Amino acid sequence: MTTTPTTLLAALEATTMLEIDGLHAWDFSLADELNIECMDGRERKVWRFSKAQVEAATFDESLQSWVVNDGNADHRIICLDAFTPSDEDDSVQD
Repeated sequence: MTTTPTTLLAALEATTMLEIDGLHAWDFSLADELNIECMDGRERKVWRFSKAQVEAATFDESLQSWVVNDGNADHRIICLDAFTPSDEDDSVQD
């Protein structure tokens, strides 16, 4: 059983991919604010959350997701670990 981080900020620092409102997003950054971008078909979707909004996020145990409000609506974020290949060449050298 894995342990859920106590804050969304801690979860974001350890994740490689997000699901936000049902869409997968690997293009996200966390600095002064959380910026998330992804494509929904041909439409580019962008979300921006202030650090205060990220800190105010709550974890929904029943849906295993974080709920963060951008001032207009609640958004559900699930932190995922995506497979990332190594840059090293794993071939055997003779």
